[in-house]
Amino acid sequence: MSRSLRHGAFAATALVFSIAALSACSAGNDAQTLQVRPDNAATAVDNIKIQNLNIITQPEADAEGPAVIAATLFNDGTKQEVVERIALPGTGATVKLQPAGGKGKLVVPVGGRVVIGGKDNASAVIENGREAGANGNVQPVAFTFSETGDIELGAAIVPATSFFEGFGPSALPSTKPTATPSASPSGSASPAAGEGSESPSDTATPTDEATAGN
Repeated sequence: MSRSLRHGAFAATALVFSIAALSACSAGNDAQTLQVRPDNAATAVDNIKIQNLNIITQPEADAEGPAVIAATLFNDGTKQEVVERIALPGTGATVKLQPAGGKGKLVVPVGGRVVIGGKDNASAVIENGREAGANGNVQPVAFTFSETGDIELGAAIVPATSFFEGFGPSALPSTKPTATPSASPSGSASPAAGEGSESPSDTATPTDEATAGN
């Protein structure tokens, strides 16, 4: 019994140290995006580390719309890494990448990190969220880096609720603005109405002058 208690004490101590270390690392930038949860996928290949990987779907299971990939990428190498592609192997899903600034390549700087998902961060959007899979399942996600190459690991599929609410597709703006074809006719009608209202006043002026002359 004392032996098992010692093992439990060692495990608890290791857990406390790991949580303290993670908290210290994440305090510098938007700590919420860097929180590590026990059920989040993580891996390290060469100089690249991937942490907190999840696929986040619509908050309601039957809702249509996109899903997103959330992850934190670290680069411990001496060259910047460009995320050239993120894919869901075995599916027809299209993943659209966009850096935090909205333009250019998704770059993981030397000695730095990139957060994918959440407000003001880079994004990886699965345009058809249903192709990501069902909530509760694990879906392989393949990253292609310019220097390291391909890294594949499994991501839990979770809805955008609770902890994941701020990282989910519900926070995305609509991809296509609603068309308003009726705006053109009404816009063209206004000048016509304006011209019509000006015509009587223009013709009235010569009539007044003629009357005055007589």
